Amino acid sequence: MKRLLLAALLLTACTREPALDGVQTFTYEGGDHREGPIEYAESPPAGGPHNPRWQNCGIYTGELHDEYAVHSLEHGAVWVTYTPAVSPADVRLLQEALDGRTHVLLSPRSEQDAPIVMTAWNAQLELQRADDPRVTRFIQVYEQGGTAPENGASCSGAYSETK
Repeated sequence: MKRLLLAALLLTACTREPALDGVQTFTYEGGDHREGPIEYAESPPAGGPHNPRWQNCGIYTGELHDEYAVHSLEHGAVWVTYTPAVSPADVRLLQEALDGRTHVLLSPRSEQDAPIVMTAWNAQLELQRADDPRVTRFIQVYEQGGTAPENGASCSGAYSETK
């Protein structure tokens, strides 16, 4: 019996995919709905209190209000943001990576350190280029990946405005 358990543990360890290099993690709990502006520790935020309405998932050309986008993260969305310095070609690459996905947001963001930031509930990855293979991998791991408190909840039918 001990050998069987050890073999199962070894097999699990060998088949588990490696962690996604560079991802920073956090420990926010969900369900904290608040009205009005909210101050966040990260830019963009990776969880925490948020507006009772979520941001409709999709591709935006204007900046989003953090409070609505964070609610989408709580529903299992991935939020990809990029600075104005990112080239139109790189924005197109990001759009292509998100094409056909139901729980993703793409928007410009002027206040962030890295050119591209990928954010999910309690996870964030800063990138320099849109052709980084971790773009696709982050989406595969975190979109509806089970780390969000309300994974699977709607990402449409709520708020669709920009700043």
